[in-house]
Amino acid sequence: MTEAAVVARVRDQSSIYLIGIAHGTTHWVDSSFLVLLPYLLKDLGLTYTAAGALVSGKHIMAVVANLGAGTVVDTTGRRVPLLVLALILTGSGLFLIGLTKVYLLIAVFFAVIGMANNGWHAPAMAYLSGRYPQQRSFAFAMHATGASVGDMVAPLAVGAWLTLFTWQGAALINALPVFAVALMLWLSLGPRESAERGARKAGMGMRAYGSSLWAMLRQRAVVALCLMAGLRSMAQSGLLVFLPLFLADVLKVSPVIMGASVMAMHLGGVIVTPFAGALADRIGARPVVMAGMTATTIVIAGITFVTHPLVYVAVVSVLGLVLYGVRPVVQAWLMNSSPPELHGTATSVMFGTQSALAVVMPVLGGVVADRYGLTYVFYLIAAVMLLANLTVLLLPRDTIARATAD
Repeated sequence: MTEAAVVARVRDQSSIYLIGIAHGTTHWVDSSFLVLLPYLLKDLGLTYTAAGALVSGKHIMAVVANLGAGTVVDTTGRRVPLLVLALILTGSGLFLIGLTKVYLLIAVFFAVIGMANNGWHAPAMAYLSGRYPQQRSFAFAMHATGASVGDMVAPLAVGAWLTLFTWQGAALINALPVFAVALMLWLSLGPRESAERGARKAGMGMRAYGSSLWAMLRQRAVVALCLMAGLRSMAQSGLLVFLPLFLADVLKVSPVIMGASVMAMHLGGVIVTPFAGALADRIGARPVVMAGMTATTIVIAGITFVTHPLVYVAVVSVLGLVLYGVRPVVQAWLMNSSPPELHGTATSVMFGTQSALAVVMPVLGGVVADRYGLTYVFYLIAAVMLLANLTVLLLPRDTIARATAD
């Protein structure tokens, strides 16, 4: 490949990297709040159940967002404005949390974050899927890598800020980068989409949309993939809430060690995600997903036996490798199993299922933690991952072959 061809290829892929970075800022906000949560609870005198209710409220609004996001994307074709709006609402939610100590207002603002974060996925994945149909797995891997980078860096940044400021000050500071990325996304992709809209069909009519949607929802592969992703997300939701609480309240680590531990989990995702996508292209999605979910179940159950902080950081990094590695594989699997004109809606159905099941774990885990202790929450999470493993068995093998061959 000539130097000019390499430069042209990198430029053509610039949207992949930019959307990946922007996706990372949505996770940056979510991860920032979860690391701040133990300090917020202590400051306001709240219980674990109250903490779980905050996170469940966010997931409820995520379900609401997913119910409409895919329809709007597929019927209007306006993806970039929806992406920018999602970023602005995400950053605003965290900024406003930093301005109040009223529990109900914090719940409302965190719910806005949940709505905006999940409103992001349908336009982002539809944009990438449509613009890079021959590089779909790579595009989704970079999209997921951006999320892992945001999840990884934010806890360390919050841990550092907490040594200088209150949890509110840390929230305000961590909200600011999101607005800068929103402006960059609009200036870079907005004109391009406006030019392309004249050369392609803007969206679908409602009658055609309804007919295609009904046909897609009748496919067993689509339903099974969404259920499997939902159970995995349910377990992940529990980990993101209760891992910082376990570190702060059981292991009694410092804010910096806590941030490093959460960062280590997401670093594992950053490292393994591209390799998991490439491996799935070679050997198929099914063995990659099964191996990742089985290993996740074992590590979650075993992590409760670790008491040394440094060893805990190492084990958590392994957890990130297996937990996040399967994410883009499942997403690409779904895109390859659904019609191209409904990729926004397919994304919404998957993420809506994830959010609906994720609602349960924070509150249920909070009740278990208050009654039996935080250790038992991790056994519950491991049981949910085991169910996700079993769900993979529902997927028809012929669909797997098509999905991994595209």
